[in-house]
Amino acid sequence: MKIENIPLNKIRRPLPRKNDQAKVAALMESIKEIGVQEPIDVLEVEGEYYGFSGCHRYEASQRLGLETIPCKVRKAPRSVLKMHLA
Repeated sequence: MKIENIPLNKIRRPLPRKNDQAKVAALMESIKEIGVQEPIDVLEVEGEYYGFSGCHRYEASQRLGLETIPCKVRKAPRSVLKMHLA
């Protein structure tokens, strides 16, 4: 699995999640000081990126106006994506 900086606007988040806003705020402070320390996991399916974890890091990075986020990228077929969406 490789780690890449992926543009936030290229990562689809198909499962809505309600984040703990206190945790997002704390992560924003940490990211401002030292950057994103732990990459989020994304699936790459047919050239598209899908994120299912790292919701708080993703939102904190987005709210800070960052253009990219470090991601552990795992290539997968559409069948694996369908399992995540089930």
